[in-house]
Amino acid sequence: MKIICIGRNYAKHIEELANERPENPVVFLKPDSAILPRKNPFFIPPFSNDVHYEVEVLVKINKVGKHIDAKFAHKYYDEVGLGIDLTARDVQAKCKEKGLPWEKAKAFDGSAVVGEFYPKEQFDLNNLKFQLYKNDEIVQDGNTNEMLWTTDELISYVSQYFTLKKGDIIFTGTPAGVGKVLENDVLKGVIEGREVFNIRVK
Repeated sequence: MKIICIGRNYAKHIEELANERPENPVVFLKPDSAILPRKNPFFIPPFSNDVHYEVEVLVKINKVGKHIDAKFAHKYYDEVGLGIDLTARDVQAKCKEKGLPWEKAKAFDGSAVVGEFYPKEQFDLNNLKFQLYKNDEIVQDGNTNEMLWTTDELISYVSQYFTLKKGDIIFTGTPAGVGKVLENDVLKGVIEGREVFNIRVK
């Protein structure tokens, strides 16, 4: 399986990082080795002094698809979850300066937290509330109604470039409020009042 991530899909997050608003979704990949094993802590990697959390709504692809029309995209997933795109911001900044790819900053081992998935019928995907708590304080408070591109639009777009396969996960972008993780932090993800992951930083 592969992890397809979307960057710059919330206007306020674009503003907080002083990025340019894109004409199309920004797409990058993480390998399956990026997934943090369940119940494992996240260890800050030795190559970064500035790892940031970015909470995101996730969808899991349930069948093979290519060149999917947006109006049919809802047929390609039936589960929704929440996760964190952990980003080595200092490494990313150096990559950006030199016009290099982001993989070292985005796709390292343990950089993808994947929480529990739930049937999508339990939610209104266009008005889905989610939060990230850091040490019991809300640091990110998002709603999918703030997305520049909806989940179905994202599936349609990425399927132009990548064949989607059963088990693939799409990270749909993060709202404002990203910040640095520190040793002994506890990160908790909540979607419509349900806790879907709880990890400790080492």
